[in-house]
Amino acid sequence: MFQIKEIIQKQDWEDFLTSCEGKTFLNSWNWGEFQKMMGCKIWRFGIYSDELSATVLVIKIQAKRGVFLFVPHGPIMSVNSGVEIDVLRVLLSRLKEIAKEQNASFIRIASCFENSDENIKIFKDLGFRVSPTHMHPEITWELDISPTEDELLMNMRKTTRYLIRQAEKNKDVEIVKSQDINDIEKFNELYQATVNRHHFTPFSLKYLKNEFLAFNLDNQVCIFSGKYKGEIVASAVMIFWQGIGFYHQGASSLKYPKIPVSYLLQWEAIKEAKKRGCNLYNFWGTAPLVMIDNQLRVVNKKHPWSGLTLFKMGFGGYKKEYAGTYDFVLSSRYWLNYIIETVRKARRGL
Repeated sequence: MFQIKEIIQKQDWEDFLTSCEGKTFLNSWNWGEFQKMMGCKIWRFGIYSDELSATVLVIKIQAKRGVFLFVPHGPIMSVNSGVEIDVLRVLLSRLKEIAKEQNASFIRIASCFENSDENIKIFKDLGFRVSPTHMHPEITWELDISPTEDELLMNMRKTTRYLIRQAEKNKDVEIVKSQDINDIEKFNELYQATVNRHHFTPFSLKYLKNEFLAFNLDNQVCIFSGKYKGEIVASAVMIFWQGIGFYHQGASSLKYPKIPVSYLLQWEAIKEAKKRGCNLYNFWGTAPLVMIDNQLRVVNKKHPWSGLTLFKMGFGGYKKEYAGTYDFVLSSRYWLNYIIETVRKARRGL
């Protein structure tokens, strides 16, 4: 029998998550702090049996098209599989109460459960429907970085390894690390130029700054700037949390297409993750992938993330796919949101 209670101590939250697998920085205490900085109301719940078995962050999203409750990459669990539906049932009951209080028209859960028929059935059995969009990547690319640097290089695609070495030899290429909030503005300049090329919805400068500030308090974020002849042509915002390095935000220029600055930047970020004691590197989102002739390939080469996905795959690693994003409908107002998100997804070619 599970019970749900609010968790108010950061140490209790973070200590529990150290024992959990499949987690991302969206489960962290600081992601909740960032949401509060953005003006969102949040709840941090613990789901208990005899002891704490799962945690979940709940965010109230107040959009022009209505109010809804959102659970990013949760619930995150330490217990053995087989009780997911019980945990979700208890959570859903509490979320319905909150939704009524907050006048929310639906509940959205983007779980980090593995993509499987069994897990998909759990959501359907509880009355959820597939969301018309996703809030965070549902397919990510991950790399075990516990091997030595030489071993990691040898496991990369030959072209990727060659381009890293070419950039290392180029005296005009420099990778600079920073934890200065002012460098977020420099990142943002390049980031906005990248938006148009890859057709994704950009985050605001306020969003980028607040995210940086939330994680910088615990020395969990770093800006990497890749320069060619002193000009920033590639940049990334990395988050380091509980033994995992996350390539969360990236930006690049096509001004010098033959200078492989982005490759060296990623390699330096991977090495920084190793220095910080990380064993896993998460490249974040990719385009849909399919296995053909024993090789993973991008399903749709016209997908806006196709080229970026191939770039990430070149460093070695493996695909991780979540069970998806699901909505629990509470009001007829949901359907306006459904139509808007469906149209937006089609326009973006996703």
